[in-house]
Amino acid sequence: MAEVLLFHHANGLTAGVREFAEGLRRAGHTVHVPDLYEGEVFDNLEQGVGHAQKIGFDTVLDRGRAAAEALPAHLVYAGFSLGVLPAQLLAQTRAGAAGALLLEGCVPTAEFGGAWPRGVPVQIHGMDADPFFAGEGDLDAARALVDSTPDAELFLYPGNRHLFADSSLPSYDESAATLLTTRVLAFLDTLG
Repeated sequence: MAEVLLFHHANGLTAGVREFAEGLRRAGHTVHVPDLYEGEVFDNLEQGVGHAQKIGFDTVLDRGRAAAEALPAHLVYAGFSLGVLPAQLLAQTRAGAAGALLLEGCVPTAEFGGAWPRGVPVQIHGMDADPFFAGEGDLDAARALVDSTPDAELFLYPGNRHLFADSSLPSYDESAATLLTTRVLAFLDTLG
């Protein structure tokens, strides 16, 4: 079974993120879910993004790195939206990554030093009309990653919701979230 380091989105460590992690655990995987916001949880995305800006994106990345330090190198790094930043950073720069799950976010690989590491499989998931994922460059970055990496897959879901896989938020889309979870579990099963 795989060992996963899962980073929350800009709203914080919500009940929906915890529930997603618990679903992976029920499937037999080990999942670590650090709180990058030190207990802060926000009701809406704008407040959460404001908090991330206030503490600084470098702080988010540093807390992600710190969460990985005590864990083995052979991890699957996963993140929702904002959590993609530390997940992608670690997958690209920490030796021994087993894989990556970039959920509703993706940045150009050049942000973290260049090409995607060879032999590190990655799945990217997002809605095709999500104003954040599709409208702010993440989808373009995802397509570029898939085009340059043989072990990369991009899954697009119809809709315009951001954070659609978090069951505790109004943006939750049960059908898309169920399919995402099925695909994530199949991916993890290939790594464990």
